[in-house]
Amino acid sequence: MEKFKTIKNNVDGILIEKKSKFIANIAYVESVEQAEEFIKSIKKKYYDAKHNVIAYAIETGDGGLAIKYNDDGEPSGTAGSPILKIILEKGLSNVVVVVTRYFGGVLLGTGGLVRAYSGAVINALDNAEFVEKKKGYKLKVVVEYDEADQIKYIVNKYNFKIIKVDYLNNVEFYIEIPEEKIDEFTKNGNNIFSKNLKYDIVEEKYIDI
Repeated sequence: MEKFKTIKNNVDGILIEKKSKFIANIAYVESVEQAEEFIKSIKKKYYDAKHNVIAYAIETGDGGLAIKYNDDGEPSGTAGSPILKIILEKGLSNVVVVVTRYFGGVLLGTGGLVRAYSGAVINALDNAEFVEKKKGYKLKVVVEYDEADQIKYIVNKYNFKIIKVDYLNNVEFYIEIPEEKIDEFTKNGNNIFSKNLKYDIVEEKYIDI
């Protein structure tokens, strides 16, 4: 997996169809576990709704894609599947969608359900900002104060991202780096510093390109 397209921030959208209210909530996630937790939180929020339909597509890290959808009591093929289809057609990964329906007393038919669930998702995505991400790391690099500018030079040279800097007994940099740039970062650091550059991998994560 080189890179993938996803949403930058969580979004929502609403559609009203023949007195039924469809509320789409879409979140960025990095794992199936996060997706399932988001689904639980939405179901808890809208506990009194008739349906909470879900779908997600998540990178597995080995080139695969974990997908899931559920109609939550709606007729088969009218809810979860159309939502997943939109996610895949738009080339999105690492997103989870929950569309909540408050029934308005009027039956919509299979075609009407597909259009309503799809429309709520599209309305939410109209509010989204899209980004490309790839696998990377969050590093912690600790240097002395007189070495801080050298770290900044390396970061700027390769267009890495400094997330946070803590000025304590030493200077602690938290930096996002693409997976394939770790060796290059270390090599350049060792060339610039009189001693080997040391860092800790705080976490593996997907980073913005």
